[in-house]
Amino acid sequence: MEINLKAYQNVKVVEIIGDLDSNTAPIAQNQILPHTEPGCRMVLDMSHVPFMSSAGLRVLLLLYRKISGNEGKVVLVGLSDDLRDTMSITGFLDFFTTYNTLQEGIQAVS
Repeated sequence: MEINLKAYQNVKVVEIIGDLDSNTAPIAQNQILPHTEPGCRMVLDMSHVPFMSSAGLRVLLLLYRKISGNEGKVVLVGLSDDLRDTMSITGFLDFFTTYNTLQEGIQAVS
């Protein structure tokens, strides 16, 4: 798994590449969580995540709670049909706003 952090004006874009599972979720959490200061605007680019386990879902929920609890905003972009189905069935889509493209996500949180 690889995590790439980029900034577009006042928006942090986090590109996750690879599976987000019990082996990689702690790494993702440790690399992304320090960038969730109050008022944070974050886009999680999931377009290169082929698989996400419950450990990955927990990381997303932790990020959502930390960012939204500090007057910030986080959105997801590039969810595959499989990830979207998993998140829908588990109720996780109720927490996140999703967009198809990175540009749409950046505009939404700007």
